[in-house]
Amino acid sequence: QVQLVESGGGLVQPGGSLKLSCVGSRFTFSSYAMSWYRQAPGKERELVAFIGSSGEARIFADSVKGRFTISRDNAKNTVYLQMNSLKPEDTAVYYCNARRLPAMYWGQGTQVTVSS
Repeated sequence: QVQLVESGGGLVQPGGSLKLSCVGSRFTFSSYAMSWYRQAPGKERELVAFIGSSGEARIFADSVKGRFTISRDNAKNTVYLQMNSLKPEDTAVYYCNARRLPAMYWGQGTQVTVSS
């Protein structure tokens, strides 16, 4: 079945950086729009960043603009989220999403904790 596997999360100090990766398999990765969402404890899941199948990228969360970058490598079936200048409020589980309506798939999530 379709798989999305995130990696790269962990514990980082404020001001640090992390790069999340999400590898997709068993679907035509290059034809899917890819997104990163996050969900902090007690909060709703929010859309962080989006990149279309043609590579057009957009950051949706105002709180991360200028700090996060989304990119994709279709040859590796991978989407990335580069996170710089991390803040404690970035602490959340980060989820990868693949969408080509009506199909939509989610990864299992990777925990990012920003704390000193």
